[in-house]
Amino acid sequence: MEMTGDQHPAQHPQHEPVLDPHRDEMPAEATAHDVDLGAPAIVALSTDHADVLTAQLGRYAQEYDVHVETTPQQAADCTTKIIEGGGQVALFVLDSTVAVMPVEKAMAAMRAVVPTARRLVVSPWSSFMEHSRALRPHLVSGAFDAQLLLPRGTRDEEFHTAVVELLNDWNSTVASPQVESVTVVTPVVDGLTRSLTDFLFRTGAPYGVHAPDSEVGREVLARYRGEPDRWPVVAGWIGDAEHCPSVRALATRLYGRPDEIEVDDVVDVVVVGAGPAGLAASVYASSEGLSTITLEAEAIGGQAGTSSMIRNYLGFPRGISGMRLAQRARSQALRFGTRFFTGWPAEELVLGAQGQPHRVITEGGEVRARTVIVATGVAYRRLGVPAIEELVGNGVHYGAAMAAGPEMQDLDVIVVGGGNSAGQAAVHLARFARSVTVVVRRPDLSATMSDYLIRELLHNPRITVRGHARVVDGGTEEGQLAWVTLEDVRFGGAGAGRDPGALSAAGCAATPRLAAGAGAARRARLRAHRARPARRAVGRRTTARGPRHVRAGRLLRRRCPRGLDEARRLGHR
Repeated sequence: MEMTGDQHPAQHPQHEPVLDPHRDEMPAEATAHDVDLGAPAIVALSTDHADVLTAQLGRYAQEYDVHVETTPQQAADCTTKIIEGGGQVALFVLDSTVAVMPVEKAMAAMRAVVPTARRLVVSPWSSFMEHSRALRPHLVSGAFDAQLLLPRGTRDEEFHTAVVELLNDWNSTVASPQVESVTVVTPVVDGLTRSLTDFLFRTGAPYGVHAPDSEVGREVLARYRGEPDRWPVVAGWIGDAEHCPSVRALATRLYGRPDEIEVDDVVDVVVVGAGPAGLAASVYASSEGLSTITLEAEAIGGQAGTSSMIRNYLGFPRGISGMRLAQRARSQALRFGTRFFTGWPAEELVLGAQGQPHRVITEGGEVRARTVIVATGVAYRRLGVPAIEELVGNGVHYGAAMAAGPEMQDLDVIVVGGGNSAGQAAVHLARFARSVTVVVRRPDLSATMSDYLIRELLHNPRITVRGHARVVDGGTEEGQLAWVTLEDVRFGGAGAGRDPGALSAAGCAATPRLAAGAGAARRARLRAHRARPARRAVGRRTTARGPRHVRAGRLLRRRCPRGLDEARRLGHR
């Protein structure tokens, strides 16, 4: 059951943070902890309901290292031992009746120690309503992921559904897959490899990347019959070990080619685009018994599939990742008979005359249909900075925040853009990066980003927002992006030059803002819509009227949603 309530937060007594692994004092209640570093941990803290949590979390003990502690210091000691031993904490559970300190401060301390762990607050029935009213603003700002009722009996599956969702989200974004569906072998993780892994992540396929001299790499290469030294080599349930030269080649191995459809077949519906709109159309069409083909130029899910966590999508009170939303919708459409083909952009539509079927043309063949539904979305508008474009795949990524997140460990990251996708990317990347700076041309994010995301950014100590800025240059160290130059858009290009005093991503939080774009369609052509977004936020006040250099571990660009009034016109060839 989710938290409810709309009153202002109650006043909490002020206490020192409790989950500080660097505290010197060791209270008498501190105890030794036996930890299993081979399994991710669940660490719970409850003074009065430890027996209930021990019983409820016991069902996870076979695959997780479960610890239920009764004092804050015990929880801190346990967490410290796990982290110092090289283990992982997947989930923190905090009883809201623990009166040592305010819940939101305890959760902030937990996030500081283990940013990647999910955070859950549980409340007993007697205090649930009171505590939910007090904690609701902190839930909205992202201090923790969910608040649930403490179970009062056995088989409380609503409680466990929420726990499993949080663990599922952690496993899909942080943990290495226990079973790989696709194995990628390469000596160097280059731009092509990152494109392949991003595609695999968005399709929901568990994958692993291995060096040729690793045990897995040697096993895969023993089955490889292609030319030597052609990387990457891809194997798995998709077939034999083969060199994979492009995302399209991988998509073809996964889903096939459009020309595999029998030439004499005329389907009832072709859906062009497999974002949320196209997936919905696919479900509704095929559920009515219509033969349905769905074409997607990239990965199923479209732009939404790149989002780490969508919290304002109807029906998912705890939020859902774009990848999981897309894969659930795809599974639903497959159940009714929809066939999907990805990696094949629709290049042309030839309308049928005098009762003849329409033809959708792709490089992989054509599909004939009685009805064509165009559900195309957006294409990334590039930054257009030559020095940056040369580094795509080597520190510069367009919309690959989910797959690239673990690579950002302890790096400074810049996210360019101020829409919801940029905000979701920043929150996700902040779990791994040392700092995340959101760079936008507008003064702030208020016009371009949802309020709940703005709050999350403002309350995350690792995220800063810098407005009135744009990227104008960048440079490398050892082939990877090392620094970028930001220009204050209010003063143009004045004061060019490198500022060595600003070599780390920095800024301070602010209020945000957004802009949408426009595009045009050519008759009888299904061209990618070129969004013209300007999503910007306020950051550190700039004193110099010129470009500033910011050292960056990675640079990401997000795309903005296309305007609803941008309809694509389809005519005769």
